[in-house]
Amino acid sequence: MSSLFSLQHDWLQLLSKSQPIVAEMLARDPEEQRRLGYVHTLREICQQPWTWIRTAELMQQFARVLSPVVERVSSLVLSGSGSSEFAGDCVRMVLQKELSVNAQAIPGGTLLTHGSHAVSIGRPGLMVSVARSGDSPESVGALALMLKTEPRFRHLVLTCNRQGSLASTFREDSRVTVIALDDCTNDRSLVMTSSFTNLVMAARFLGLIDEPARYLSICNALSRTASALLQEHFGTLAQVGKAPFRRVLFLGSGPRFAVARETALKMLEMTAGRVTTSCETYLGLRHGPMSAVNEDTLIVCFLSTEPKVQAYESDVLRELAQKQLGLFRLIVGKDVPKELVCAKDIVISYQGAEELADDDMPVLDAVVGQLMAFFRCLQEGLQPDSPSQSGVIHRVVQGFPLHLPT
Repeated sequence: MSSLFSLQHDWLQLLSKSQPIVAEMLARDPEEQRRLGYVHTLREICQQPWTWIRTAELMQQFARVLSPVVERVSSLVLSGSGSSEFAGDCVRMVLQKELSVNAQAIPGGTLLTHGSHAVSIGRPGLMVSVARSGDSPESVGALALMLKTEPRFRHLVLTCNRQGSLASTFREDSRVTVIALDDCTNDRSLVMTSSFTNLVMAARFLGLIDEPARYLSICNALSRTASALLQEHFGTLAQVGKAPFRRVLFLGSGPRFAVARETALKMLEMTAGRVTTSCETYLGLRHGPMSAVNEDTLIVCFLSTEPKVQAYESDVLRELAQKQLGLFRLIVGKDVPKELVCAKDIVISYQGAEELADDDMPVLDAVVGQLMAFFRCLQEGLQPDSPSQSGVIHRVVQGFPLHLPT
């Protein structure tokens, strides 16, 4: 743990040199940081580039264990609740392509209420349970139900908490493989930040078990790009978070719509609902949701790297500009065409991301959304470590009765 602390300390010091706002926040006495409520969240957001490498190294150690788990399956279910569901959704499409199986991202709650009816018919199947703490009722209940009702399903648990109920309850079951990530990914804050992106990175390995060099290359490129993002745009995103918007619309396509769902949730959670959020696909925006984009709306645009997809997205961005909708736009991507950028727009360009595609981008987009939400939380006078002042939501969903078949 001392080496981890040293690594985090050195990285934060480096980040402080390029970003005065980081230096200012870290210069405060630890007790003052706790009083202001950001002692955990700030570090958990900033630690992501190097934690991704640790997760990549850990997953590679499980290659031999995981190969028989994923081989010859006909269907894949990625299950989780809230952010954990969205983590699975971020990799659903790429795993479907790489494993050549039907893949679904299904909320744990849907499995509890509808069981096998929610799952595609292909058997044998693999269910991947994704969880930060593994202590939420849905996590344990959904896996218990599937073990009881679906004998031809194998199970993989990806969690940040080796002591959680999901890991400990099923560890001895021969049908279940449990992988616990490094404890540094088990965020202490109410909201998921580094736990979210590390779970995405862990699940991504399932499609590249036979290509470990490619997997590590992607993880290294993402780590470099995220490091550059933090060093170059931390202050920019702080200013965006403090802007006078009351609504945020997050736009994305494919896997980047999945992370749009997560970033919308992050802003909603960290502002205790004071900022209204929504997410939509670019093409879906025309079918009604565009009517809700007003002068108080910040539009966050995760711009695709794929030419055909970007062409459709660009048409929508031009339409938004022509109709003068929104307070301003934050356009995020690898190569943002200059002709799409209007006077009020802010552009976040991913540097060093040449080898990365849309399948890889969700974790970078997540960092952008996390920083915006973090600073909006502070702007609202809330504490990022525990923004729900009234206790409406908790770090772990509180227990409720599970109505499982006997």
